[in-house]
Amino acid sequence: MILVTLEHILAHTPFFLLFFATLLYWGTLVFAKNNKLSSLGQISMIIAFICITGFSLTRWSYSGHLPFSNLYESFMFLSWSLCLIHIIVENSIIVGNKSKINWLGTITVPSAMLTHGFATLGLPREMQQSTVLVPALQSHWLMMHVSMMMLSYATPLCGSSLAIAFPVIASKKHVEIPVLGANTKPYFWFFSLEENDKQKESFLSNTSAPLSINYNKSQLTQQLDHWSYRIISLGFPLSTIGILSGAVWANEAWGSHWNWDPKETWALVTWLAFAIHLHTRITKGWQGKKPAIVASLGFSIIRICHLGVNPSGKGLHSYGWLIRDIIQ
Repeated sequence: MILVTLEHILAHTPFFLLFFATLLYWGTLVFAKNNKLSSLGQISMIIAFICITGFSLTRWSYSGHLPFSNLYESFMFLSWSLCLIHIIVENSIIVGNKSKINWLGTITVPSAMLTHGFATLGLPREMQQSTVLVPALQSHWLMMHVSMMMLSYATPLCGSSLAIAFPVIASKKHVEIPVLGANTKPYFWFFSLEENDKQKESFLSNTSAPLSINYNKSQLTQQLDHWSYRIISLGFPLSTIGILSGAVWANEAWGSHWNWDPKETWALVTWLAFAIHLHTRITKGWQGKKPAIVASLGFSIIRICHLGVNPSGKGLHSYGWLIRDIIQ
C-alpha cells in the first residue's frame, strides 16, 4: 500500500513540475536577462526526471517486471526519455557556447509536459494499473527492445520539434529584441530583417538603454538546424537497434523475424523517413527548410507509429486497447 501511494505521488508530481518549467522557459523569452528563470526551469526538469525515475523503480519493485507493459507505462517512459534528452542536450549546448541557452526548453519541455499529462490525466484509471505480463512479453528482450524503441521515439520527436520551429521562425519578417531599462520591465523594438547590419549597429550604439539581444534570425535558425540534425542522428541508431532486437525477439516468440505486423510496418516507415532525412543532409548537403520539412513529416509518422496503430486492435503487438495496449 505504501509503495502504491508513493508511486501515485511520484507519477503526478512531475506534471506540475513540467508545467512550471514550461512557464519559466517561456518567461525567458520575455525577460531575457533573467537567468534565474532558466536556472529554475533546469532545476524543475531535473526534479521531474528524478521523480519519474523513482516512479519507474517503485512500480518495478512491486510489480516484479519492467514497467514497459502497457500504454500508460510506455508514455511514462517516453516522458522520462524526453526529460533525459532535454537535460543532456541543454547542458551540451551550454558547455559548447559557454553561456546559457534559453530557447531549447521553450520547445522541448512542453513536449515532455503534454506526454506526461496524457499519461497521468488523459488515460483511464484502469489502464494505469500494473498487471501480470502476458506470456509473449515474458522475455529478457523486453528491456532491450522496448527501451530502445521508446528512446528512438523520444530523440526524433525532440529533433523534429526543433525542425518544425525552423520554418516558423524563418518566416518571421522581424526579430524581437527586448530592451530592459532600470525598472527591468520589458518593452520591445522591432528590427526589420531587410535592414543591413551597419544600420542595426548604428541604432544600437545610439541607444542609451542597455539592450539584451536574445538571438537574431540567422543565429537561431542555424542552431535549430544544427541541433535538430544532431538529435535525430542520435535517434537513428537507437531505432536500428530497436528494430533488430525486436526481430530477434519476434523469432523467439512467433517463429519469424518479420511478420509485416502494422507496428512493424510503421516502425520501418519511421526508420526510412529519418534515413532519408540523414541521407539528404550527409550526401546532398541539404540544410535549412528542406530537411526541416522531411523531419516534420517524420514527427507525424512517429506519432502514428507510437499511438495511432494500436487502437485498431489489429496485429501481433496489440494486447487489448483498454487494459494492456503495449506500445513498442
